[in-house]
Amino acid sequence: MLRSELIDTLHEENPHLTRADTERVVAVVLESITQTLEKGARVELRGFGAFSVRHRKSRSGRNPRTGGSVFVPEKHVPFFRTGKDLRARIDSTRK
Repeated sequence: MLRSELIDTLHEENPHLTRADTERVVAVVLESITQTLEKGARVELRGFGAFSVRHRKSRSGRNPRTGGSVFVPEKHVPFFRTGKDLRARIDSTRK
């Protein structure tokens, strides 16, 4: 699902909101999640999952084009872990 599809779906389910209001709501929610992750904190949405930040150490990598060794610096990356309810719903639809 694309961001625009999410906005369209929310707008259809909430006709009392204008499309601009719906876009603002989605933007505020995503920005709040982003700002919280920037601070290094965790965002938990019960039944859906949790967003957190993980630290990756620096390491030696391989350039796939040349096969040569390259240095990969340490970094912090976003991580998402699905909630129990979401996992169960997805699993039940795949059987």
